[in-house]
Amino acid sequence: MQRICKSLLTVTVLVSAASIFSFSQSLPPLTRHVREATANGLSKPVGQLPVRQTMRLVLVLPLRNQAELDSLLKNLYDPTSGYYRQFLTVEEFTARFGPRQEDYANLINFAEAHGLKVVATSRNRLNLDVIASVASIEEAFHITMRVYQHPTENRTFYAPDREPTPNVQVRLWRIAGLDNYSIPRPALHHKNPNAWPSATTGSGPSASFLGSDMRAAYYGGTSSTGSGQSLGLLEYYGTDLADLNTYFKNAGQTNNVPITLLSTDGTSTSCVYPSCDDTEQTLDMTQALGMAPGLSSLVMYVGSSDAAIFNAMATANPLNAQLSSSWTWYPADPSTDQPYFKEFAAQGQNLFQAAGDSGKWGSSSEIYPADDVYVTSVGGTDLTTSSAAGPWSSESVWVDGGGGISPDKFAIPSWQTTAASSCSGCSKTYRNGPDVSANANFTFYVCADQTTCTANEYGGTSFAAPMWAGYLALINQQEVESGGKPLGFINPSLYSIASGSSYTTDFHDITSGSNGYSATTGYDLASGLGSPNGAGLINALSGPPAPGFSLSASPGSLSVAQGSQGTSTITSTVTGGFDGVISLTASGQPSGVTVGFNPTSITGAGTSTMTMTVASSTVTGTYHITVTGTSGSTVETTAVTLTVTGTPPNFTISASPATLSITRGHSGTSTITTAISGGFNSAISLSSSGGASGLTVSFNPSPIAAPGSGNSTMTVKVGSLATRGSHTITVTGKGGGLTHTTTVTVTVS
Repeated sequence: MQRICKSLLTVTVLVSAASIFSFSQSLPPLTRHVREATANGLSKPVGQLPVRQTMRLVLVLPLRNQAELDSLLKNLYDPTSGYYRQFLTVEEFTARFGPRQEDYANLINFAEAHGLKVVATSRNRLNLDVIASVASIEEAFHITMRVYQHPTENRTFYAPDREPTPNVQVRLWRIAGLDNYSIPRPALHHKNPNAWPSATTGSGPSASFLGSDMRAAYYGGTSSTGSGQSLGLLEYYGTDLADLNTYFKNAGQTNNVPITLLSTDGTSTSCVYPSCDDTEQTLDMTQALGMAPGLSSLVMYVGSSDAAIFNAMATANPLNAQLSSSWTWYPADPSTDQPYFKEFAAQGQNLFQAAGDSGKWGSSSEIYPADDVYVTSVGGTDLTTSSAAGPWSSESVWVDGGGGISPDKFAIPSWQTTAASSCSGCSKTYRNGPDVSANANFTFYVCADQTTCTANEYGGTSFAAPMWAGYLALINQQEVESGGKPLGFINPSLYSIASGSSYTTDFHDITSGSNGYSATTGYDLASGLGSPNGAGLINALSGPPAPGFSLSASPGSLSVAQGSQGTSTITSTVTGGFDGVISLTASGQPSGVTVGFNPTSITGAGTSTMTMTVASSTVTGTYHITVTGTSGSTVETTAVTLTVTGTPPNFTISASPATLSITRGHSGTSTITTAISGGFNSAISLSSSGGASGLTVSFNPSPIAAPGSGNSTMTVKVGSLATRGSHTITVTGKGGGLTHTTTVTVTVS
C-alpha cells in the first residue's frame, strides 16, 4: 500500500510540474535569431554541433512599461522638464522597468527544468546566464544547432535552424550566444605601407601622436583631468597591462589611474601574443587615459557577448557615466541591445561607439551598433596640431571614417531632424551618422602584444571613440564640481548646441575631405557635427565653471627637528576667472610650533611660502595642520602633515675670550665651554693643535665630566723665544662619538 501511495505521489508531482509549463505558450523571443544567410539558403548546412558540446547562453527578458520608459527618457533630456537629468539608480530602473521578480523566478525554474545550469543572475533581472549541452539547448528551445558554411568568410559557423520557441511563461527578449555568424571586430586598421600622410607634429616617437597630444588639441586646458569620474571600455578579449606600462614608459609619462579588468561572463581577462592580440584593448586605454589622466578608475569590461558586456555596464557599482566601444558586428536583429542602451540613458550613462573604418555606410556595412539611436556615433578625421603637444591647427575628414544613413534602418531621432534638414545627403526618415568625430588617421603611437611599439602605423575610429569618452569625463567633472550631475546621454544636447550661434566656437566644423560623402559646413555624413573645440564645448554642455579656487601644499608632509623650521609651498588654483584675495591661516599646530605665511594672502592664482618654526620644547609626534584660504564667503582648505622629531644627542664647544694677547715669557687663559642637547651624556676630552713653536697649551679639567656640560680653563704659556705675531690654536672636543672644534687666536708680542 505504501508503494502505491508513493507512486501516486510521484505521479502527482510530475503532473504538477508539467502543468506549470503547460500554461506556457511556445512563442519565439521578441527579436530574431535566424540569420538571413541560413533562411534564404545562401549558407548551406554542413553538419550539426555535437550534442554533448557545452554552450554558454544569456537568456534576456524584455523591459516592462516601454511607453512609460520612452516618455521618461524624453523628459530626462528636456531642459524645460521637471525631470531633467533626474537619473535613476539601477534599483529604481529595475523596479519601474525591469522584469518582475516572479517572471525572473519563472525563467530560472524553466532553465533548471530543462537542464540549463544557471551560472549568473543580474540585479536588473534582464540577464540570466546558463550553461548547457547542445542536446539540452535543442530540447529547451525546440531547435537544431546546425553548422553552416559562411557565405563571405572562409570558415563555418553554428546557428539555430529555426526561431527558438521555448515553453516559458514570460516571452523572452533574446537568447544570446546561439550563433557565431558574426565575430566582433575592432574598428582598427593597420596602414598600407604606401599610405600617406603620417603625423608630423606629435610628441611621440617619429612625431606620432600620444593620447596626451589629443588632450592638448581638443581640450588644451589643465584644470579638468576627469577627477572623480570612472570610464568603462567594451572589450571582447583581455589585455596585458605590461603593454600599457611600456607605452607610458616610452612616452616618458606615468599612469596614475587604477585599472580593473572585469570578466563579464567568464571570458579570460588575459591576452598574450601570439594566441591573443591586445592592440585594440591597449590603444583604447591610452586614448581614454590621455584625454582624462585624472580618472578615479578605468574598467575594462571583457566578455564574449554583447548581452553580457552591456548588462555588466548597466549594473556596475558604481556606474560609469562614460562608456566606449570600438568593436562592431552584425546582429541577427538590430534591436537586440535596445534594453541596455535605454537603461544607460535612464541612468545617466553615455556610450560612444566607433563608426567603422570602411568609409561611407552601405546596406551591408558592419558598423552596428554605431547607428543605434541611443549611442553617440564617432567618425574619423585627419588632425594637424601646431606643434608637439600643441593646440589644434586644422582637420579634415579621414577617408576611411564611417558615416552615412543607418544600415539597420533606425528611425531618425527627434534631436537630429534639424541638422538633417540642412544636410543634402542626409535621410529625413532614418538615423544619420556619425554624430561627432575625432582624429583617426594613421598617426598614433601604439604598444601591444609584448613586442616593439609602432609609430604612425595604426588608425581607426577606435581611437576616436575612447578619446570622446575621456573628453566627456572632463565635462562631467566640471559639472559635478559645480554642484550638478553627470550629463548622461549627450546627443540631444550636442545637436541643440550645434543649431545655435555658438556652433563654431564649441565644435571644430570639419569642412574638407570625404569618406564617400563630402564634408560640408555644418552637420554632414563624413564628420557629423565635428570634433570638440576645447573648453568651448565643455562650457556649452555643462555651463562655465563657477568662480572659485582650490589650495594645495607641496610638500604635503615634512619632518622638522626640535629647534628647527621647515617650509611648504601653498598654491592656489582658480576656476571661472576667480581673481579675489585669499587670506591664509593655519590651525591644528601644537604648542611650540608657530606658522607664518609669506605673503599672508594670495590674489587669484599664486603661491605663498608657509614656514613652520618648531621650538626645542615641542613634544615630538605627528600633527595635521589645516591651511585655510578665505575669500569672502568662499573657504577652501588643504592639509600639511608635520612630524616633529627629537633633537639628536649633541654638544657645542666655544671659547671666551676667543683672542689673547700674551708677551714672551708670560701666559694667558681662555674659558672653554661645552653645552649639551638631545640627551647627550658623555665625558668630553679636550686637545689642541696649531699655534707655533714656543706655545704650550693645557686644560683644567680635562676631560669635562659626563654628561658633558661644563667649563675648562685653557692656559697658554708663551716661551721667551716664541715667534712674534698671530697664531691660531684649534681646540678639539671629543665625546659620545662626536667631534667639534673651536679656535682661539693668540697674538705674541
